[in-house]
Amino acid sequence: MLKSLLIRNYALIEHLEMTPSAGLNIITGETGAGKSIMLGAIGLLLGNRADSKALLNAAEKCVIEAQFDIKDYALQKVFETEDIDYDNTCIIRREINAAGKSRSFVNDSPVTLDLLKKLGNRLVDVHSQHETLALGNSGFQLSIIDAFAANTTHVNEYKNIFKQYKTAQEKYEQLLGQATQEKAQLSFNSFLLEELDTAAILPDEQEQLEQKLKLLANAEDIKTKLVAATQLLNGEENNLLLGLQSVEKLLAQLAGFNPALGLLQQRLKGTIAELKDIQSEIEEQENSIEFTAEALPAVESRLSTIYTLQKKHGVLTNAELIALQKELQAKVSTVEHLDETLASLKKETENWHKKLIQAAETLTATRKQVMPRIVTEVEAMLKEVGIVNGSIVINHKPIAPNNTGADDIALLFSANKGIAPQELKNAASGGEFSRLMLCIKYLLADKTALPTIIFDEIETGVSGEIAMKVGKMMRKMAKSHQVISISHLPQIAAQGDTHYFVYKDNTATKSISKVRLLNHEDRVQEIAQMLSGAKPTASAIDNARELLVR
Repeated sequence: MLKSLLIRNYALIEHLEMTPSAGLNIITGETGAGKSIMLGAIGLLLGNRADSKALLNAAEKCVIEAQFDIKDYALQKVFETEDIDYDNTCIIRREINAAGKSRSFVNDSPVTLDLLKKLGNRLVDVHSQHETLALGNSGFQLSIIDAFAANTTHVNEYKNIFKQYKTAQEKYEQLLGQATQEKAQLSFNSFLLEELDTAAILPDEQEQLEQKLKLLANAEDIKTKLVAATQLLNGEENNLLLGLQSVEKLLAQLAGFNPALGLLQQRLKGTIAELKDIQSEIEEQENSIEFTAEALPAVESRLSTIYTLQKKHGVLTNAELIALQKELQAKVSTVEHLDETLASLKKETENWHKKLIQAAETLTATRKQVMPRIVTEVEAMLKEVGIVNGSIVINHKPIAPNNTGADDIALLFSANKGIAPQELKNAASGGEFSRLMLCIKYLLADKTALPTIIFDEIETGVSGEIAMKVGKMMRKMAKSHQVISISHLPQIAAQGDTHYFVYKDNTATKSISKVRLLNHEDRVQEIAQMLSGAKPTASAIDNARELLVR
């Protein structure tokens, strides 16, 4: 529901604010006063293209802003998908600068025109006598039938199954398309995998081998120096440990004379123990070095294998080789089980297809069941609005399941006796089509949450009693849905809960369109003028009062 509308610096509108009621809002005014300009501004909020020529004052930007109550329209997923904060009150704003560049916002978040259109179509339905696209659209016709059939649960279930079916089908077809290529690669990948499996590369093996190679290459020199170190510490000549032990004994003999010498003796004793430990470990290291003629070539050969594999696969480390090995294992395993996987996916796709056909049949049955009732009710309503010979036919043709079901729907219409119903674009004048749309929306009003409906002078071709009936239909619709009607008929204007009057203010150097909310006496005067002209007679004023009495 439209809660408020602000238009600033657009066409002939300098500043306009409206707060429509939740019911039937009437907008009247002289031709050229600015009613169509207001519709143009609303169109910009619905994603229509902007033009800098539309600015009243080229030095200032144009701003059009509307607040909508959207709690009944199930739009949370749309906002979530677009990463926009959701609130029951939605603010849509469009700004246009002097260069014609526009920006669009939803709840202060910048959005694209495509999103604006997507959202706008769910919030406002602008219907004029020239607009036949919506009702002529098969998807819209299906939505009418589903609304009559109360098909929300069936439609949602079908769409969920259709989505699952398409997902399974795409997976199967994608894998099927890859199968030939994958099988062609199997031989080569298997060869590469066997080579890596045979090599049995370990994560830290390269570093260990490189260290071992360095050790083996210098084994003789290392062993010689370790032996020399051992001899220096505990050899037959120049025995360092023996000399230190002698010093320690001398200090022990002197400790009784000087405590400081006792402390030195203890420190030296600890040093001797540490040196003995070092000597033991040097001997172990020296004994561990075993140099054979085969050891060095074996290490060199193993490293050569590792380096060759790294170069071949364009990697620098063993970790990368191992990752590649796992990747090849997965590819080979996938291809080896490809037929099994394809069979499984095919079965899954077929199962979803069976469920889809069942859901489509249920949907088709519910739709066919209400078609006769729709025809009966719409034709009855057409008589009410003066199309006494109006008739409609709903043609149904089964089709392959798509995202809306397995039904091709065509609504045919004839406004005249003896003329077979035809497609809407060939069958109805603007006024007749408008009344047909009004009848359908009237019947839908208590079955679904319609957006705010704006009727733009759809009463073409009606007057008198028929106009009264049209006005009452709008008023009844407005009990459950917000309706805004731009009208030139007093019978319709009198039915409004709220009445706005659009006029031109010529007091300044440039004409400005303005709008004002009419009170009861203002409405009497306006409707009387609509009945008899600028200077209404007393009888016209009395007639206006009668029209306003409900």
